[in-house]
Amino acid sequence: MHIVDGALSNPVVIGGAIAAAGGIAMGLRSLDLDRIPTAGVLSASFFVASLIHVPIGPSSVHLILNGMAGLLLGWAAFPALFVGLLLQAVFFGFGGLTVLGINTVNIALPAVVAGMLFGRLIARGTPLHGAIWGGVGGAFAIAATTGMVAISLALSGDEFLPAAKLVFFAHIPVMAIEAILTGFAVLLARKVKPELFFRGATT
Repeated sequence: MHIVDGALSNPVVIGGAIAAAGGIAMGLRSLDLDRIPTAGVLSASFFVASLIHVPIGPSSVHLILNGMAGLLLGWAAFPALFVGLLLQAVFFGFGGLTVLGINTVNIALPAVVAGMLFGRLIARGTPLHGAIWGGVGGAFAIAATTGMVAISLALSGDEFLPAAKLVFFAHIPVMAIEAILTGFAVLLARKVKPELFFRGATT
């Protein structure tokens, strides 16, 4: 899901950087001390999950786990995912520094939206019901991310339209896998530490 340096037009890169800065600022404002450990764990999980990827043109297919980050952290998913992307770019060359902003927006904004849409639903009812909504939220975050990556590519030139379409269809299996992983993670968290969702997923 990383867009590489040089693949996007300057307006898309600049706009992504500005939007990412705003999202990170919002996230830092909402990140209290109690949730810093959770943010660290989710950032590390994203970092590791994204290391295993299959390149497809200017993007790649890999697990992201951004839905889980959004469900637990809300706006704080922005700085958590930004740190993971930054480390991947610096140490492994995934994506790149010039596209760090747009990559952050493409991955973190769907996470935040997933938290807004499904966070309260997860906190209600039984842990099983929460797990089902968690799975939906995990799949939604991936679908929204692929859509944003496709739009970023499409806005950068007609030559990227085939790649933009491929990004979505190539990630359909990833949506299913992330739905299952996020659902089970939510089920466990609701049973062990339900206050994570009652407090963090809706901010």
